[in-house]
Amino acid sequence: MTSTTGPDAVWTDPTRPPEERVAALVGAMTLREKAAQLYGMWLGADPEGPGVAPHQSELDKGFDLDALLTQGLGQLTRAFGTNPVDPAAGAAALARMQRRIVDANRFGIPALVHEECLAGFTTWKATAYPVPLSWGATFDPELIRDMASRIGASMRSVGVHQGLAPVLDVVRDLRWGRVEETIGEDPYLVGTVATAYVQGLESAGIVATLKHFAGYSASRSGRNLAPVSMGPREFADVILPPFEMAVREGGVRSVMHSYAEVDGVPAAANGELLTGLLRDTWGFTGTVVADYFGIGFLKLLHGVAGTWGDAARLALTAGVDVELPGPKAFLDPLIDEVASGRLDEAVIDRALTRVLRQKLDLGLLEPGWDPRPEALTEAQLEPGAEVTGTVDLDPAADRAIARRIAEEAVVLLKNGGALPLSSPGTIAVLGPAADDPFTMLGCYSFPSHVGAHHPELPLGVDIPTVLDAIRTEFADARIVAEQGCTVDGPETAGIPAAVEAARAADVAVVVLGDRAGLFGRGTSGEGCDAADLSLPGVQGELLEAVLDSGTPVVLVVDSGRAYALGTAPERAAAIVQTFFPGEEGGGAIARVLSGAVNPSGRLPLSVPAHPGGQPWTYLSQILASRSEVSNLDPTPAYPFGSGLAYTTFAWSDLTVNGAAPSGPTTAPTDGAVRVGLTVRNTGERAGTEIVQLYLHDPVAQVTRPVVRLIAFARVPLEAGASAEIEFTVPADVTAFPGRDLTRVVEPGALELRLGASSTDIRLTAEVELTGEVRHVDHTRALHCGVTVRA
Repeated sequence: MTSTTGPDAVWTDPTRPPEERVAALVGAMTLREKAAQLYGMWLGADPEGPGVAPHQSELDKGFDLDALLTQGLGQLTRAFGTNPVDPAAGAAALARMQRRIVDANRFGIPALVHEECLAGFTTWKATAYPVPLSWGATFDPELIRDMASRIGASMRSVGVHQGLAPVLDVVRDLRWGRVEETIGEDPYLVGTVATAYVQGLESAGIVATLKHFAGYSASRSGRNLAPVSMGPREFADVILPPFEMAVREGGVRSVMHSYAEVDGVPAAANGELLTGLLRDTWGFTGTVVADYFGIGFLKLLHGVAGTWGDAARLALTAGVDVELPGPKAFLDPLIDEVASGRLDEAVIDRALTRVLRQKLDLGLLEPGWDPRPEALTEAQLEPGAEVTGTVDLDPAADRAIARRIAEEAVVLLKNGGALPLSSPGTIAVLGPAADDPFTMLGCYSFPSHVGAHHPELPLGVDIPTVLDAIRTEFADARIVAEQGCTVDGPETAGIPAAVEAARAADVAVVVLGDRAGLFGRGTSGEGCDAADLSLPGVQGELLEAVLDSGTPVVLVVDSGRAYALGTAPERAAAIVQTFFPGEEGGGAIARVLSGAVNPSGRLPLSVPAHPGGQPWTYLSQILASRSEVSNLDPTPAYPFGSGLAYTTFAWSDLTVNGAAPSGPTTAPTDGAVRVGLTVRNTGERAGTEIVQLYLHDPVAQVTRPVVRLIAFARVPLEAGASAEIEFTVPADVTAFPGRDLTRVVEPGALELRLGASSTDIRLTAEVELTGEVRHVDHTRALHCGVTVRA
């Protein structure tokens, strides 16, 4: 007779098909052992502390760990990201915990370990990369893929299996605190960059996790966790495409449901979303994990579950496989639902099969699996062994990638000739973000996320501030620094000193922006929503006062969202925007100011002209634009896609299907059109142009955005050099949800607009699609072909 737990058990035989092995293991488990694989445990989290998740103190209660481990354990939550721990010491402790888990349960199954990794591996002493808004500003998916592969390698080296990133939420309201975690306000940009991140993380053997599925970023009034009022057409047209792209092209193995309730239906209980669309239509085969406490929120916040058992049944039936961060609904309440007959055990088996298949694919079910990570020797796992400092999670290669992203993400919005700074005698460096390393970091960077609660400890990585970097970059200049005010405080007493410093200088570099935090402990970040888009605190007063000084002002905005900049668009000598650029951000900004780096960043979201009038993004219909029927003008100060360089580019020689157009070009609704141009660097130094292709659909069966991005190309050019760029545009990319919500490609006139931003259109190709209305589905083409020939 074959054993179910011994070395001859079917599920331990690597020669058998994976499906057979998993089915045998599912069949051998008791109900409680099955449930144990469907939740995580958050060891080391302090329920009385400030918390790193909403309602943590209400839902994260203590458990008898020894008793629970006898049944097994699905996941370990944030072994590195809960408290500051040296990477080597943490890896050794994790390996010992895994051996404890394996020894405690009769099948010897280890836990899958997950961590946050949005702006780098969220642990002490790991590289703090720029936030996703900076990724979007680079318009460089290949670079983000490289970054993600490095992040994944660092996580894998210490025993982590799953990363809770990337965020694919599309910005709908700049007031939302989590804008910094997004890639921008355009679904195509978000999708391409996020998919590259997924590919990079997965290439390192780490399970990537798409979040937050779906609708979270469209909460009313920009308030975190507020209800979402959005129709199914906008949901399908704006919110879903990045997720669809990442599922189809990224090889992603996990998805996290969002906290959102869309039109009254919470995502965690939405079977049409989590099963019907994600699995049955898109073909996703991985695991769906809960956002932290999201299943409990069905009872606690949404009011669609009367008991914890109801919450468990609703979520599991909808398609949530794993409860995170710890067990609440998927422990005894779930068991009771089956015992009472309210839930078929087959629903548990469905989720368990997915969980065990993922563990099998990760090698966790193989006989002789060893938890010792590649970074450590066996001797270093012994209790008491001195391992501190033996694992480097911030090596030079990682810092080099962080530096390159930070440099490519700097957006030059305005330049009246002040930049690059040329041999200034005295530079006044002013503002609360000039000399604070925390203003370089997003809320999911470890120093901000956890380290802020441990002020007795060093940051763990070297983070030069903007002031530090300016002193290094302009070694021959006299540098005078004044804070002027704090990031969000009301005090104005320091403003006069800042103004005097500006008056005595040749140029004033004013560094303003955000300081990230969690749940009201910052001006940007999760739970740090904004009432309007004024600069936080009295920074706006400081800016206007320095502008009044008469000294040329270079405004540097280092923030987690875009803000209205007062009179700076009219009065500042130059404006530079960056989004929490990480540990190398200070140097990146200084090198742009000096001209050592020629800026190539482009805005991933619009910069508003006024602090009110939100929500608004560039992806809007005609009626959302300035008109004579409203006194409110939503026109941004700087639109999506904007950005300048220290050189100039000429765009010319429009071609359609390889020839100069003499009128509209026809193509069938199942065909394609090739649109080309030549870009020449007409300046005196090398630079990079970002060629953006927008679609304008003037007449459709439903209202459409005035323009939407469908392709882009980074084009680096030496001085005087030129390149030919051609986009092959399949008719599929013009599809949209029609009146019956099915995607259609309609015959009719279109414009393919080539621009340096969403409003700076340089060349336009007129196209006429011919034939019948064509219905397309999830197999449609998502991209234009892009070729660049130097």
